[in-house]
Amino acid sequence: MHVVNVSLGERSYDIVIGVKLEELGSRMEGLRTGKKAAVVTNPTVNKLYGARVLRNLSSAGFQAMPVEVPDGEQYKTLDWANAVYTALLINTFDRRSPLVALGGGVIGDLTGFAAATYMRGVPFIQIPTTLLAMVDSSVGGKTGVNHPMGKNMIGAFYQPRLVFMDLDTLRTLPKEEFLSGMAEVIKYGVIRDRELFDYLDKNREKVLGLEPGPLAHVIRRCCEIKAEVVSKDEREGGLRAILNFGHTVGHAVETVENYTRRHGEAVAIGMVYASRLALRMGLCDAGLPERVEKLIRDYGLPTDLSVLKRRPSVTELFDAMQVDKKAEGGKVRFVLPKKIGEVVITKEWDEGVLREVLEK
Repeated sequence: MHVVNVSLGERSYDIVIGVKLEELGSRMEGLRTGKKAAVVTNPTVNKLYGARVLRNLSSAGFQAMPVEVPDGEQYKTLDWANAVYTALLINTFDRRSPLVALGGGVIGDLTGFAAATYMRGVPFIQIPTTLLAMVDSSVGGKTGVNHPMGKNMIGAFYQPRLVFMDLDTLRTLPKEEFLSGMAEVIKYGVIRDRELFDYLDKNREKVLGLEPGPLAHVIRRCCEIKAEVVSKDEREGGLRAILNFGHTVGHAVETVENYTRRHGEAVAIGMVYASRLALRMGLCDAGLPERVEKLIRDYGLPTDLSVLKRRPSVTELFDAMQVDKKAEGGKVRFVLPKKIGEVVITKEWDEGVLREVLEK
């Protein structure tokens, strides 16, 4: 077991890595929340783990109930947030009643947003069951829902009380979903840790084979990096923006595909194009985009727009990028790599150059 602390003063919390679902109740007892709990999940995860979680919470003295949301990014909406509110109101949940997010990034984002806004804030616990959620979306307090015009355009910064990871849940994760999570893992290596990037390169078979030691090492290191960044910049005023490497083009890809593309796949594509843009701007040498693209490809992830169901025009992608919450004064910020382990955040990029990069 590993514990990583996110240091945010009175909002600090632990990320507990490598525990069993049966330990959840005792961990939650220490949070001193109310005893009425809602476990928000999707049908797939509920069938696998819902009964275990509810049983465990019941044995710890909680009155727990499930709230199901359909599986998929297209259901991360205000309508489904409202469905969660309705379930809470019908069952007379109060301000001390915790919401438990059991699932991947969609469930975590939606549940966190509901927790942030129901009665102006109730306790929130993350139990990520996908690799992507473990290393990224469950940590840091970004919650939200999508709008038809853009991803995560409606949301709030709202930190969980606890992030609880049973790595055995990854063994029931479809391979494509695991690979999607690897895009975010690779991202951490590019933006902050050359040693992690090299480790992923040298230990690909062990990581993809879900060997406990390498898998726990990779997840812990990603959580340590994110905890460090979030502790220094909780609300993305500066440093935290480095976590958006690959997300500018990636979110545009998700938007033009109506959120049917896996998030990690879109981010993988975005990282390749951001690296190519960095090369064209003279920020890095020619070897960097090649290394980034090779590692992404080695982990079975897409590297260009040709994999999309319908190749969007560059104009469509630009329009989608403009509706981006990271834009300032109409100018989109890009996170661009200088070398493996170091990136810069800039609004000084050439539109014509980016168009050429995307057209290729």
